[in-house]
Amino acid sequence: MDPVYASAIFLLGLAFGSFLNVCVYRLPLGLSVVTPGSACPNCKRPIALYDNVPVFGWLLLRGRCRSCDAKISARYLVVELLTAVLFVACYFYFGLTLATVKYCVFGFLALGLIFTDAETKLLPDKLTLPGIALGLVFSLLVPVHDVASQFLPAIVNLPFSAEIGTRLFSVLDSLLGAALGASFIYGAGAVYLRWRGAEGMGFGDVKLMAMVGAFLGIKLTILTIFAASLAGSLFGLTTVLVVWIKRTHRFTRRFANLQAARRRGWQSAQMVYRHYQMPFGVFLGSMALLALFVGNQFLNWYGRLWW
Repeated sequence: MDPVYASAIFLLGLAFGSFLNVCVYRLPLGLSVVTPGSACPNCKRPIALYDNVPVFGWLLLRGRCRSCDAKISARYLVVELLTAVLFVACYFYFGLTLATVKYCVFGFLALGLIFTDAETKLLPDKLTLPGIALGLVFSLLVPVHDVASQFLPAIVNLPFSAEIGTRLFSVLDSLLGAALGASFIYGAGAVYLRWRGAEGMGFGDVKLMAMVGAFLGIKLTILTIFAASLAGSLFGLTTVLVVWIKRTHRFTRRFANLQAARRRGWQSAQMVYRHYQMPFGVFLGSMALLALFVGNQFLNWYGRLWW
């Protein structure tokens, strides 16, 4: 990496991360991300320009509003740094190319959806729907080179030049990835609804996976879904075990019988699990970013194990 370019891209990432914080806070509330300017959520006073510098503003204020001393979430600092690091990682992997622009856009949208879902259990259409469209547009500029691009040219003879054919197959890969990602999540949600009689996944997750598929194609979309399912399951099991242990300790004070305390603790943990709404978009978005950087290497390694 050229250190000058890397530094410039890092600073650009900080600026986009600052804007992303605005999106995370305002979009679930239905507010404009353009006007008014940044203000304290508690006292509503505008934030001065020198206090609004990414990262340094939060550190300078020590996570407190200058006017009312209300606490400012560390999420602002984390999102800015993560966005900057993600931009530099894209530059490191893809160089000064359109692919870097494409995946910086994807990372920006994915991070926004991850943190919005974590905080509000919502995945705003103003991030997912433009994301789907951008993924399709970028497939014209940066070839997805997935299943359709690898197999169809040997079967279908198009009356176009090789370059135009490559771009058309890339768009097809993007469309197939979006359709597969959306239909898989929608199908899983429908099965869960019939089985449990409650909504397991909303349409926000469906549109998120359509966006992931449009950017990454079929193979990495499938990898994202299975990796997110595994990560979500591990998180759910860990949550149940932690709640069970904590509730068992609490019930031990009431019951002399340890077995009775464990039984009551387990019942309590099951109740928490049934009523807890897991932000699955957090796992989908996180695994999509992981698949972006190491997904193809993992699939190649896994394929060599069988072939």
